[in-house]
Amino acid sequence: MLFRSMFTGIVEEIGTVERLTHGRHSAMLTIRASNVLEGTGIGDSIAVNGVCLTVTALYPGRFSADIMHETLNRSSLAKLTCGNHVNLERAMAADGRFGGHIVAGHIDGTGKIIRIRRDDTAVWFTVRAAPALMRYIVEKGSVAVDGISLTAARVSPHDFSVSAIPHTVKQTVLQERGVGSIVNLETDLIGKYMEKQTAPAPLQQKESGITRNFLSNCGF
Repeated sequence: MLFRSMFTGIVEEIGTVERLTHGRHSAMLTIRASNVLEGTGIGDSIAVNGVCLTVTALYPGRFSADIMHETLNRSSLAKLTCGNHVNLERAMAADGRFGGHIVAGHIDGTGKIIRIRRDDTAVWFTVRAAPALMRYIVEKGSVAVDGISLTAARVSPHDFSVSAIPHTVKQTVLQERGVGSIVNLETDLIGKYMEKQTAPAPLQQKESGITRNFLSNCGF
């Protein structure tokens, strides 16, 4: 059994874009893969670079999924071309282990890699993001970058840095990312819920007592 739209940010496989067909407000994506197809059926969810997509067709060694207008606007999927590599993760199994953090596969927006540097064996990626996203990224908190569960080691008002071990870089599309690359970002789901629940309740607007009868009785 799978949790339909819950992921952990642990990439299972790198897939290859075989076809991307654009419609007027949507697109259809076909990806070559192998591991994530095991046990997968029509209607199951697969995260593609962190974006939760529903499998609409299955073929030997590949699957297809539709991409809606909202997803195209918020993510980097619209910029994919044939031959591009993508991170793939199936929805978490009910008896699975949380190797990363709670990832919904609903992208908040994109960021741009502005710096890459090596620190002994680790690789540091600094990502610039809009203030609307940065408010949910905290030092030592979790963030999904192209669907990869990473820890924000350093945070400034305009960007954040993550440190990836060589294994993570090698097993994901981080190995192909460079300065200027656009990456999908999903901030911590728990932080967004906490903000929602602790925000002051909106003031209820009182209905006006001025009616046609009221004005008539007052001589208007």
